[in-house]
Amino acid sequence: MTEPLEAFPLVPRRRVIGLSFGSVRSARRGRGADVAGSRPYRPGDDVRAVDWRASARLSSARGMDEFVLRESFVEEAPRAVLVCDLRPSMALYAPPLPWLNKSAALEVAARLVLQSTLAARGYLGYLDVAEPEPRWLPPRTRRELPSDRPFTAPDDSLERAFAALAPHRAALPPGAFLFVVSDFLAPPPESVWVDALERRWDVVPVVIQDPVWDASFPEVAGVVVPFADARTGRVARVRLTRRETVELRERNEHRRAELLRLFDAYDLQPVLLDSAEPAAVLDAFLAWSTWRQSLRGSRR
Repeated sequence: MTEPLEAFPLVPRRRVIGLSFGSVRSARRGRGADVAGSRPYRPGDDVRAVDWRASARLSSARGMDEFVLRESFVEEAPRAVLVCDLRPSMALYAPPLPWLNKSAALEVAARLVLQSTLAARGYLGYLDVAEPEPRWLPPRTRRELPSDRPFTAPDDSLERAFAALAPHRAALPPGAFLFVVSDFLAPPPESVWVDALERRWDVVPVVIQDPVWDASFPEVAGVVVPFADARTGRVARVRLTRRETVELRERNEHRRAELLRLFDAYDLQPVLLDSAEPAAVLDAFLAWSTWRQSLRGSRR
C-alpha cells in the first residue's frame, strides 16, 4: 500500500513550542498570521507591524500622533513522535482472514501521520520497543518510516516506550504530539498517562481494535473456530461453550469501555480505527481534528 494519502490538520491542545517556520500556532509572539493583540509603538519596532487604522483612530481621539503595533503569534513547526506498539497481537487477522488486519491499519495510520506532519512543515520521530532491538528516531524532517519491524514487543510495550521517551526533553518540548498506535489490549498503567500529561505532551491514542474479536466477541458456541492468543499471536482451533463466549464478550466489552472511560477522564480524544482502508483511516483522523477544533473554539 504505497498510494499517496491526504493529510489531516495537526490541531494542538495548546499552543506549541517548536521550531520556527511551521504552520501550527505558537505560544511565542513574533511574525505570523494569528493576531495576539496590540500595544503602543516603541522606538525600534518594525514599522511593518503598525496597525495604521487603529493608529489613526487613536490619534484622532487623543488629538496627537499615536501608533499602535499589532502583535501576532509565531507559526511554529510542530514536533511529533509516532509510538508504535509492536506486540504480537498487533499482527493478528492478516489475510485471508476476513477481519481487521491490524498491521495494515497501523501502516496506513503511520503513513498518514507522516504525511500530515510534512504538510504542517513539522518534524516526526519514531519509537517502538520490539525485541531484541528497540528503534528510536528523534524528530526530523522525514519522508519515510522504518519498515519490516518485527511484532515482538513485550506485554508492557507502551510502558517501556513512555519510559524511553522521558529522557528526551530537548527533542520533545511541551506541546509535542505523541501518536500512540496500539490495540490497547494490554494498556499501560494509569500513571503513564499522568506522567505524559504532566510533561505537557499532546498525547493522541490511536486505537486499532477489530469490532468482532477485540471490542466484543461473536456467538460461536459449539463451533470450531481459529482462536488467537493475544500475547503470543499463535492461532489454535478451539470449541467454546456458550458460557465461555458470553464471558469473553463481557470481558472484551468491559475492557474497551474502561479504556474509553480512562481516555475521557484525562481529556484524551482517541482516534478509533476498525478498518485498514485508507479512506476510513483518514475519516477517523479528520473526526479527531474536527473535535480538536471545536474544543479550542469552546475555550476561547
